[in-house]
Amino acid sequence: MNLSDLPSLRESLTAQGLLANKGFGQHFLLDLNITRKIARLAGPLEDVAVIEVGPGPGGLTRALLETGAAHVIAVEKDRRFVPLLAELGEAAEGRLTVIEGDALAVDEAALLAAHAPGRPVRIVANLPYNVATPLLIKWLTGQTAIASMTLMFQKEVGIRIAARPGDDAYGRLAVITQAVADASIIMTLPGRAFTPPPKVESAVVQIVPRANRPAPALLAALERVTGAAFGQRRKMLRSSLKTLGGEALCLSVGLDPSARAEVIPVEGFLALAEAVL
Repeated sequence: MNLSDLPSLRESLTAQGLLANKGFGQHFLLDLNITRKIARLAGPLEDVAVIEVGPGPGGLTRALLETGAAHVIAVEKDRRFVPLLAELGEAAEGRLTVIEGDALAVDEAALLAAHAPGRPVRIVANLPYNVATPLLIKWLTGQTAIASMTLMFQKEVGIRIAARPGDDAYGRLAVITQAVADASIIMTLPGRAFTPPPKVESAVVQIVPRANRPAPALLAALERVTGAAFGQRRKMLRSSLKTLGGEALCLSVGLDPSARAEVIPVEGFLALAEAVL
């Protein structure tokens, strides 16, 4: 059996009597035309190891394998889908490794060393809504070298990731993401594209980490600074950052203490973070 011989995703789900688990934030993307487009948007996959989180019945997994990914490591917490993914793995002739576990606890570097040593890595996933943001922060602040991330979020979260200073959605998530990487929305999807359909639209965000990423200590300081600044976003920086130095801190890096967090560019927050190290 090869990939083209596999039954449709709907047929596989029906045969196994499988439904989405709301507790895991599952919404299945069963349209292979859409999953193939996402796989193409992820960039060249030949000779690349792809980490996918929350594959469910394997719609995006199948598209990644069809598109030519050298190896896909799929991390699935819901054991109900392991047999379906194992069937897909057989058809993929050894290019799929299924890991049953919690992606928040997974050591990506160890997975890559064990299953795809030496290959560049891309992360491509239709993320479970309930863990999407913590996973992104984990990957952004971790030490695994990631060539790119092509990730589906609720549209509202995608907008927050790609927001710019002055935008209503600009906040801590945008600053931390853009301190490390370039981020842009490359595709949006209505709820009806999923099974079951969520009440919100979704967005695919392309995130490309930069080579000159901040050191771990600076990222930790950035999390502290942005937590304080956006925790009281309507206050002036002299007030919201009072516990970190307030007005004196702002003046030391050339920022207006009367400004509010939502207008400060990423570079300004990085300067503040460096000053509180």
